[in-house]
Amino acid sequence: MAVQKDLDAHYTTLDKIFRLSVGEKGAYSGARYDGDYSMKLEDAQRRKHEFIVKNLNIKPGDKVLDLGCGWGAWINYLNEYGAIGHGVVLAKGQAEACIKNGLNVKFMDSKLVDENTFGTKFDAVTAMGSPEHLCSVEQFKAGQQDALYKTYFKQLSDLIPVGGRIYIQTMVFGKNMMPIEEIPFGKVDIYKKHHTDAEMMAMLCDVFPGSWLPYGSEQVIETAKPHFKLLHIDSGRLDYIETIHQWTKKFKSFNLEKYLLFASLAPSYITSSAFRAWLRRFKVAPNLVTFEREILEHYRMVYEKVE
Repeated sequence: MAVQKDLDAHYTTLDKIFRLSVGEKGAYSGARYDGDYSMKLEDAQRRKHEFIVKNLNIKPGDKVLDLGCGWGAWINYLNEYGAIGHGVVLAKGQAEACIKNGLNVKFMDSKLVDENTFGTKFDAVTAMGSPEHLCSVEQFKAGQQDALYKTYFKQLSDLIPVGGRIYIQTMVFGKNMMPIEEIPFGKVDIYKKHHTDAEMMAMLCDVFPGSWLPYGSEQVIETAKPHFKLLHIDSGRLDYIETIHQWTKKFKSFNLEKYLLFASLAPSYITSSAFRAWLRRFKVAPNLVTFEREILEHYRMVYEKVE
């Protein structure tokens, strides 16, 4: 599983820049356009939240836990709706931002959450993006992936009553994923013009260190079966591609404070080849390209606890 330093490498470093681009409580998971790409990003994120409320049967007063809550957009939506939102997140910058903004969020590893964490069980649980960080490359190679997911779903089952529902939104490996043996981890010339599929995957693993994805929706569904039945599933791949495009526009949009933050990175850019390489990977955008090439897929799932 990804550890704090892995998540901080991606999320905390860009914390202030992200919030200046998308908002103090900006959503950092795929939005729900349902094919209508004329929508604004904020409206598509709201559509996602409305979908979750409806499909998890969330009512005002219900207690909802969000695992890997990011900057708290969904928790804030729940609170405004009249439900009681709780969250945990392992990236320090995100946790501090949530707490500063008055959200009930704890800075901790989501796999340690139980009913004592907030002194309660929950009516529903959500996880948007955090399932992507449950397994590392090393754990996959050791044959531990299925066991990790089964433990995860047992944990979620313990947090809600029979009949309670969970919402899972996660990237998975798609139809064009290559064998792991073909991926040149740490050996990619990131400055060349064109990259193979395997090289794109290697760079993606550099951007999201410590994380290895499920193999299709099937692996997620099967490992959930001892405790949950699947009620709904749909692909969010095209929606995620549009979300990335909209995030990119917002990151580039002018804001004086944001551009001063960009400027503050200049000394690191000049003195650190590792930092230059890190920024280069964002320019290459392996997260976007791997979706476009269908190396990755993206699914939104609703489950109900059966026992």
